[in-house]
Amino acid sequence: MTPLVKLDDVSKQYGRTLAVDQLSLEVPPGVVFALLGENGAGKSTTLRMLMGLEQPTRGKSTVLGLDSARQGAEIRRRCGYLPELPVLYDWMKVGEIGWFTAGFYDDQFLPRFHQLAASFELPLEKKIGALSKGGRAKVALSLAMAHEPQLLILDEPTSGLDTLVRRQFLESMVDVAATGRTVLLSSHQIGEVERVADYIAVLHAGKLLACDTLENLKSQHERWVITFASHEASLPELTARIVSHEGLGSRRQQMLVQRPGPEELWRLRDHPGVLEVEVHTPSLEELFVALIKPAGQVADRPAHDRTGSR
Repeated sequence: MTPLVKLDDVSKQYGRTLAVDQLSLEVPPGVVFALLGENGAGKSTTLRMLMGLEQPTRGKSTVLGLDSARQGAEIRRRCGYLPELPVLYDWMKVGEIGWFTAGFYDDQFLPRFHQLAASFELPLEKKIGALSKGGRAKVALSLAMAHEPQLLILDEPTSGLDTLVRRQFLESMVDVAATGRTVLLSSHQIGEVERVADYIAVLHAGKLLACDTLENLKSQHERWVITFASHEASLPELTARIVSHEGLGSRRQQMLVQRPGPEELWRLRDHPGVLEVEVHTPSLEELFVALIKPAGQVADRPAHDRTGSR
């Protein structure tokens, strides 16, 4: 399938700060694709480059087959875009900004806007400047979604929404993807992403650390909790990549292992001094923390050099 969004070796530098570092990824049609990362990971900058609102220092990106650097205005017309800090006309009423925006789209925009506003319990006669942060977010979401774009690009879309509305919105994103349309969203809310996303791209300090379906990311990793007979026991040499490794006390260790073979698990269980090995499927939060935390750097050391906490 032809990707709706493609970034090819894209970097963005502000002075000495490298906000996005050689990012390459593709977003297929008909999915919810999440950029997951801490604040400052490069998510917003990436989305702004896709929309043609920022120019990359190097590399190229396309959206709906259009070049982001040269055809940003057309991309913004054809996509639904919600920036992290949407700019709205505070002097307009909710209904007025819907009417104003409808002039750029077909005659079904306004009825759909009214329907979305009603679902968010937005009063059409209230001025935008009098709305709460959550109310303004609902207006911006309604405007982004009312023309039923093929691609929705949303930057931290649930910011400011209360719990019930957040859940309602996230469920609606799954419904959007079910109709064959695509949602690309950024978030640092791991639980929300895990609930709705088909694909996950983990960003940290501008770099792409992982990109795959949520199902594959989980199935390719196992969390092992190892109990030793004594604090002096050590691990056998393992060939699988150890993403993270930490002590859980004097006789227990935990490691996140990528693509472990069954023979390695049996070798570990049969190793002298190992009493028990518990195997768990990691959550997205466990994968995310293991990928980004500096302690993950110890994974480059040989497994047999690591011992538990003393």
